[in-house]
Amino acid sequence: MIEVLNLSKTYKLGNVDVPALMDVSFSFDRGEFIAIMGPSGSGKSTLMNLLGCLDLPTSGIYRLNGHDIQGMSPDQLAEVRNRKIGFVFQSFNLLPRASALENIELPLLYGRVPNAAKIAMSALSRVGLADRAGHKPAELSGGERQRVAIARAIVNNPAIILADEPTGNLDSKTGEEIMNIFTRLNEEGVMVVLVTHEKEIAQYARHILNMKDGKLSNPQVMTEAKPRC
Repeated sequence: MIEVLNLSKTYKLGNVDVPALMDVSFSFDRGEFIAIMGPSGSGKSTLMNLLGCLDLPTSGIYRLNGHDIQGMSPDQLAEVRNRKIGFVFQSFNLLPRASALENIELPLLYGRVPNAAKIAMSALSRVGLADRAGHKPAELSGGERQRVAIARAIVNNPAIILADEPTGNLDSKTGEEIMNIFTRLNEEGVMVVLVTHEKEIAQYARHILNMKDGKLSNPQVMTEAKPRC
């Protein structure tokens, strides 16, 4: 499903080239659970942006379901982001004046999907928050806000969920609850790719990519996470 070959990304700061990602290669089949780890500045977020089609590489190849992302038009990339990929962020990225249900409806409204409210409510039920549908983000706990964000990410039944530090703003107990949701979604066949700096969180994944200075720290060996009890 995901094939990355010699992927590199360089940003320009004035006249200076700043490499953020260098010659990264890996591939994963449908339904995998992958954690990307590394210190600040290691290239984790850059890689996540490329995988999510939020940015394009400077060089290298990224294929999603056999399709070369670099060859897509902006409209095609937007369609991939809306239909194939669900995004979950550390800061939740919810609209403060919209209810939980309205936040979840947004991708459906963008795609002009009929029965948006019914589908959004079903997604909210999947994360155990059907009774909070009318509440705005300020009326929800941090864990509840992240559940709403996950419901929004899965509302279009994406093949992949990309989660950037999804437990970073949560206490350990709430973080565990959120990771159990990701685990359940993965068991249902959804590929989960998450960025984290927490080893305990990375252990929920089946594979761990360790990054340093824009590269995979050991490109020949894919670290296997320990089996969960």
